[in-house]
Amino acid sequence: MKLLALETATEACSVALWIDGELRQRYELAPRRHAELALPWAEALCAEAGIAKAQLDAIALGRGPGAFTGVRLAIAIGQGIALALDRPIVAVSTLAALALRATALPGGDADGARVLAAIDARMGEVYTGAFALRGGDARALDAEAVLAPAAAALPDGADGWLGVGTGFAAADGALPQHLAGRFAALGAAALPQAADVARLAVAAYARGEALAPERVEPAYLRNNVALTIAEQQALRAGR
Repeated sequence: MKLLALETATEACSVALWIDGELRQRYELAPRRHAELALPWAEALCAEAGIAKAQLDAIALGRGPGAFTGVRLAIAIGQGIALALDRPIVAVSTLAALALRATALPGGDADGARVLAAIDARMGEVYTGAFALRGGDARALDAEAVLAPAAAALPDGADGWLGVGTGFAAADGALPQHLAGRFAALGAAALPQAADVARLAVAAYARGEALAPERVEPAYLRNNVALTIAEQQALRAGR
């Protein structure tokens, strides 16, 4: 299986190449430079591996949630490559890919580890998704959501959860304060990576979840791109 993966939904930009179980990745914290970096990195990875893009079996991408422009960029680039090569796309949840970062935390490598992945959504909100890790995959335990940290909830009453993502540092740490005592470990600096998109995409491809490029849709979760002036003033006033 040969697969090219893109993840540009946050301030991190990454591209990965999966070749029969071997992973190569380019990753950088590069706000506003994703469009500049993604395609050249894809070309470089293929060149380093000695394969032509025509040898790829599929294109994988992080479909969001995340920054609107970043999510759109990954889909646009992925669709462009896939259409040119007549290959399918495997669209992966950015939150699910982020959840795999929990394997670096204590207990994160255990089968069935429960993870709350959270990305800072700005405007006083976070994107959240709860997952169980098993065999290198991330199984969703509830619906992904965008909400205020104080409205977040875990799918069960048990403790021992792992938390990953910038959502745990957002709003002065409001999310871990709200769910105090529920987490065994936190990785508040973690960001999604294309290597994890690739890992999840390989499993999804094997399950028959690849799509025609034109059928891929972003997961924005939020309908409003920005707050109105009145909403900004109300937020600053604490109303």
